[in-house]
Amino acid sequence: MQTERPFVMSIAGFDPSGGAGILADIKTFEQIGAMGFGVCTAMTIQTASECLTIEWRSLDEIISSVAILMRDYPVEVIKIGIVKDAVFLENIIETVRSHSAGVKIIWDPVLKSTSEFSFFDLETLSRLTDVLRKIDLITPNYNEYRVLQECNLLDQGEISCAVLLKGGHRTDKIGTDILTGNGKEVSLEPNLNEPSVYYPKHGSGCVLSSAIAGWLAKGENLEDACRKGKLYTENFLKSNPSLLGFHSV
Repeated sequence: MQTERPFVMSIAGFDPSGGAGILADIKTFEQIGAMGFGVCTAMTIQTASECLTIEWRSLDEIISSVAILMRDYPVEVIKIGIVKDAVFLENIIETVRSHSAGVKIIWDPVLKSTSEFSFFDLETLSRLTDVLRKIDLITPNYNEYRVLQECNLLDQGEISCAVLLKGGHRTDKIGTDILTGNGKEVSLEPNLNEPSVYYPKHGSGCVLSSAIAGWLAKGENLEDACRKGKLYTENFLKSNPSLLGFHSV
C-alpha cells in the first residue's frame, strides 16, 4: 500500500460550485495520487455558468499561508490560478522561490471567466516580462494567448518558461494543444483511440493545469505530464453532459 505522496500546492480562488479553483484542483491532485494543499487568493460567488462577485484576499494573507506550508512540507510543484494582478503574482512567486528554488511553478493565466467576468487587472500585464522568467509553464487558452501575445510577452527569445497553448477554442484541429519550450514545439492531439462526446465543462482549464502539476510531482517530465494531464481532462470533459464534471484517472 502506498504510504507517501508528493506534495503539490494550489494557489487559486475558491469556487463554491466546486467546478473550478482550489476545490477542482484538490479533487484532481487526489485522483492522481498527490497530497494537495490549497491557498485561497479570492472568494467568489458563482455557479457553473456565471460568476457574480469576487473578493480578493490580501497579499499578506496569501504570502503568509504559502510560506508556512512551504516551511513545513517539501512542496514539489505549485499551480497558480486566479490572481489579482502582476504584483500579486510576482510576490507569490518570490515567496515560493525563497523557500524552494527548485520547485516547479505552473500558472494558468485566467484573465476572464467563460461568462466574461474579469479577474486579472490587464493594466499590469506589462510587468509580467520578468515574472514569466521565474515560471516553468503557463497554460493559456487561445483568447488568453492572444492577449499575452499582443503585449509581446510570449516571444520565446525573451522568456524561459514553456507554454502549453490549449486547443479548446481552436477553429481548426479543435482539442489539439501545442507545447513549446527550449526551442521545441510538440502537438498534443486528442485521444482518438476512444471516440466519445466531449461536453463543455466549467473549470476544465483548472483541471488541466492541476493535473499537469500532479503528474510532474509524480516524476513525469514536462511533455509526458502534459500528455497525461490532457488525458485526465478529456475524461473529465466526457464524464457527463452537465457543466460540472466527474473526476477519475
